[in-house]
Amino acid sequence: MIRTCGLGKIYSQGVHPVAALTGVTLHIPPGQFVAVMGPSGSGKSTLMNLLGCLDTPTSGTYMLDGVDVTRLGDVELAAVRNRKIGFVFQAFNLLPRMSAVRNVELPMLYAGVPPRERRERALKALEMVGLADRVHHRPSQLSGGQVQRVAIARAMVNNPVILLADEPTGNLDTRSGREVMAIFQELNRKGTTVVLVTHERDIALHASRILHFIDGRLVGDEKNGNPVQAAGGTGTGPHPDCRGEVAVP
Repeated sequence: MIRTCGLGKIYSQGVHPVAALTGVTLHIPPGQFVAVMGPSGSGKSTLMNLLGCLDTPTSGTYMLDGVDVTRLGDVELAAVRNRKIGFVFQAFNLLPRMSAVRNVELPMLYAGVPPRERRERALKALEMVGLADRVHHRPSQLSGGQVQRVAIARAMVNNPVILLADEPTGNLDTRSGREVMAIFQELNRKGTTVVLVTHERDIALHASRILHFIDGRLVGDEKNGNPVQAAGGTGTGPHPDCRGEVAVP
């Protein structure tokens, strides 16, 4: 699914170039759940940007689903991002004035999916993450965990070949974090390749493989034969943070 060879990224900052990533060679087969760990400045976010085709490498090659994306232009890269990659970010990145279902529909709008099919697929995606009763809520009417679940539904609605998650539990309480990790594990069990960036060891232990980065280099590749199984699921009962809220369509 993912294969890099000598992947590197150098940023020019004045007269002193900064090597954010150096000589990263790795292979992530289809259906694997990988966590990427490292301290601030270790290169893990740079790697995520390159894997997500949000940035281009300075050196090396990157094969995604059999395609050398380092040879693609901006338009082709945008198409790859929309069709092959799902993104989940720490800051959620939902549009605040839109309902949950409208937010989930957005990637399909860009992909040219007809309106009726967009709505059907968005509703199904929200049901998948346990939010069938929150489809008309705006982000401000949802708890942090529910907002992140909307973001996951949005990321998966175009059936991507890989799901990239950058610190997806960073803004969540413990319970909500467990719910989100349970969703990632369930998606992985159904065949989705998941790559998750985190600085928290207890979150990384939910994955079956952990990559360690320091100073822009891959320094460790740890197999986790007994991943922590997240509890909590996607129950639709009221979250402690939103009891008493009034649903506004």
